[in-house]
Amino acid sequence: MKVSELLGLSGTSPEVFQPSYILHDLGFDHLHPTEEEQKKLSDTIWSADNIILTTVGVDIGSSTSHLMFSRVHLQRLSEALSSRFVIVNREMLWRSPIILTPYVSGVTIDANRLASFIFGSYKKANLKAEDIDSGAVILTGEALKRKNARAIAELFADQSGKFVCASAGHHLEAVMAAHGSGVVKYSRQSHKSILNVDIGGGTTKLALAHEGQVIGQSAVAVGGRLVAFGTKDELIRVEEPALEIADSVGVKLELGKTLSPADKQKIIQAMVDVLVSACNFESWQGLGKKLALTPFLEKKKTVDAISFSGGVAEYIFKREQSDHGDIGVELANGIVTALKNKEISYSVYDPGNGIRATVIGASQFSVQVSGNTIFISSDNLLPLRNIPVVKLSSSLNKTINAEEVSKDIIESLKSFDITEGTDPVALAFRWQGDPLHERLYQLACGICSGFPKTIKCNTPLILVMDGDVGRTVGEILKNELDVICDIISIDGIELKSFDYVDIGEIIRPTNVVPLVIKSLLFSAGDTD
Repeated sequence: MKVSELLGLSGTSPEVFQPSYILHDLGFDHLHPTEEEQKKLSDTIWSADNIILTTVGVDIGSSTSHLMFSRVHLQRLSEALSSRFVIVNREMLWRSPIILTPYVSGVTIDANRLASFIFGSYKKANLKAEDIDSGAVILTGEALKRKNARAIAELFADQSGKFVCASAGHHLEAVMAAHGSGVVKYSRQSHKSILNVDIGGGTTKLALAHEGQVIGQSAVAVGGRLVAFGTKDELIRVEEPALEIADSVGVKLELGKTLSPADKQKIIQAMVDVLVSACNFESWQGLGKKLALTPFLEKKKTVDAISFSGGVAEYIFKREQSDHGDIGVELANGIVTALKNKEISYSVYDPGNGIRATVIGASQFSVQVSGNTIFISSDNLLPLRNIPVVKLSSSLNKTINAEEVSKDIIESLKSFDITEGTDPVALAFRWQGDPLHERLYQLACGICSGFPKTIKCNTPLILVMDGDVGRTVGEILKNELDVICDIISIDGIELKSFDYVDIGEIIRPTNVVPLVIKSLLFSAGDTD
């Protein structure tokens, strides 16, 4: 008997550990691997159940920009031979200083200076582009505008295969900030509901965390750098939301002109009033409705505490004293006054990660990985970017009927105005019940009927499910139903309609793919 057979490694590739062996007459074959062979065996077993990713998070906003490199350790769940991987450890490797976002003019970001800062940070961190496995670039405020977003995306074009992706959804940033601030973790540990309010330079993102999950989020165009001042207190920057706010209180803003203390206070108070209303889960009204970037945040749970992150939070918690020529200090003081006056009546929790919350979230919490029972017909299909998700409403917990699945798919595509066979789309579903062949076969038949054009053309059929049946569904489609299009069948991931998903290249030897899930519903429309 060969050692490879004893170890269950028969049929594996040449690089898999194959030790020499010594057999003794004990009535059965056994081996004594050398110390080096033991280490190779241990490494082979460990690498099958563990993934170490080097990730980057980049936060480019109206006011400031910075980035962070992290190491994320994922491990396969051992229960019931699951294929699902979960994050077991996060470690910060290096973080950049925080710089004021460089501009060529008042609204155009200086892409060259930004590139110098970003890739200079790579060098200082002793990392190269090829060292990065995954990451996210979060754009907010002025960076979201079409011209800026395009220029910034081009900075990372060479790393697209390494899965660094530009993401700009307000919902996504709210979630990232809540995770990066530490609020989500605290809500899980304390079994409390915490409202995180991330106040940046151009926008404020709110996220309600409960029992370790973000259960709601919203965003509004209120921030500490909507206006900025020069050395003589003249206005050198006025963003559109600031004009809306000023108009609501009868103040006129003009570049090059000064702003009286009284008029500045009127603007600050108007902004505070909008944030107070948002923190109290009130529907958008008046000025708030004009500044709203998403639907208002619904109060799904009783709030036990409120937390603040973002640049303005540094002033709220007195970690920063310097005035950077904007209204961040005054806005923070207005929030503190509202807390003292019980206009915002929750107790306050300081998670400690203020201005760096979003970049921590982008670096350490944006990436997920699939299970390792996936089916991908060709490695060349990946990576894929910004794939819209539609989800089956059919329950797959009992008898599966192919006709019902097909009808569900057709109706879902129609409701999202997706042209089947032309527009790429990911079909998501929850798998329930036993993975019996007949049930999986009926599901596969329903998928074929629901995507008749896709399965006959060059558009890949993309399936994402939570149960460990990705490989089996893919093989049924390809080998039993003779689907000729490429197939990407991924498991271990739960998606919902209105999500968008980025799928990265396959990670060997674990045979998983990294994903970034972006909830872009109702986010700004000028970022494409």
